[in-house]
Amino acid sequence: MLYGFVSNMNLAIIGTGYVGLTTGTCFAEVGHRVVCVDNNEEKVAALCRGKMPIYEPDLEDMIVSNVSAGRLEFTTDLGRAIRECEIVFIAVPTPPHEDGSVDLSYIEAVTREIAAVLSPELGYRVVVDKSTVPVSTGSKVYQVIERYSRKGVQIDVVSNPEFLREGSAVHDLLNPDRIVIGADSQRAMDLMKRVYQPFNAPIVEVDLASAELIKHAANSFLALKISYINAVSAVCEKAGADVELVAMGIGMDKRISRHFLNAGLGYGGSCFPKDVKGFINVAEHLGAPMEILKEVERVNAAQLERFIGRIRRKMWVLRNKRIAVWGIAFKQNTDDVRESVAVKLIRSLCAEGAIVTAYDPKASATGAAVLADCNVTICDDMYECTKDAEVLIVATEWKQFAMANLVKVRENMRLPILFDGRNIIHGENAVHAGFEYHSIGRKTLYPEKS
Repeated sequence: MLYGFVSNMNLAIIGTGYVGLTTGTCFAEVGHRVVCVDNNEEKVAALCRGKMPIYEPDLEDMIVSNVSAGRLEFTTDLGRAIRECEIVFIAVPTPPHEDGSVDLSYIEAVTREIAAVLSPELGYRVVVDKSTVPVSTGSKVYQVIERYSRKGVQIDVVSNPEFLREGSAVHDLLNPDRIVIGADSQRAMDLMKRVYQPFNAPIVEVDLASAELIKHAANSFLALKISYINAVSAVCEKAGADVELVAMGIGMDKRISRHFLNAGLGYGGSCFPKDVKGFINVAEHLGAPMEILKEVERVNAAQLERFIGRIRRKMWVLRNKRIAVWGIAFKQNTDDVRESVAVKLIRSLCAEGAIVTAYDPKASATGAAVLADCNVTICDDMYECTKDAEVLIVATEWKQFAMANLVKVRENMRLPILFDGRNIIHGENAVHAGFEYHSIGRKTLYPEKS
């Protein structure tokens, strides 16, 4: 459906990865005409046929409907997109280097391509950094365009960071908490506000550098909250307390909120690990080190090691133990396995000689690819995965795992041992089904002896 009105702006999105594809589709959904550009011919051809490169709830149907309506198209012709569109969003990858700094080579390459197309005859254009980038990237994009474009080109560079959660990205884009626009010219700001006029959300108008910092600072703070509650969970286990109750008690404070206070195996995915490292690197280069974020990384890494240590202590030796893992994706409602804690868990178990089976509702193919060098069996069914297992581990918080028939699972397994790494299984239900139930930051529950 269209949101309020058709604004008829022409927008180009360069890059059809997770951010670019979702952003472009949602812009089309609210009435803009959107041209998505990618240099991967096979990917563009597949998108034109309606074949999705990623799984994201509601995205496929929305792409099909907007392509059919003529508001959304896919092409490899960057030049045509720039000539036809007044605003050009850059949404290409910004992967981390080994030292944590951000690889901006894709941004630089695309910027040079844009510069080669721009001309005074085209008129004014706004180039928007949608990718997550370190502070000062926008000014460098402007410098590259000035260096490689013809004289007399009229452009402004804007930062417009995204705040999408994989698994709910479409909802987040269409119902944002806020829209951050960083621009150093009123002309660019006014044009960007027109883009977002169909969205019912407050617009945060800031300068270019502040917008770039907002994204890194926001994700790093959320990672801090996750690591904090995971550190608290270790204390709860020692004290015999319940981390869920502790999180509820502190989360009801409006200054804190309950969001991102779910104890588990730690954060992963394509954003938090990269953005925390990136912010650490940026702060150090600016001479203002963020030591607190180094501790966030340490706590996050230690959480998984602590969890595996608990399994090891329970089973004594992991070699040749049959272990079933529910979950491969880094979170529910996605097939993304980048920096997935579940993948790291499976790798660790395989390295110790365990016989591992794994299941994920959407990440079987992506998981099989990234775990090709591991001796793990990817199953097509969550119950098949538990056949003859001595331990079941819940590693991703899929709803269907929480709703599983635990009696059936218990009947499949050789031993009744369940480690819930996401605290999504109801402990009493697990015990009633005959399981010894281990979770994060809560007491271990044992079935009554008959």
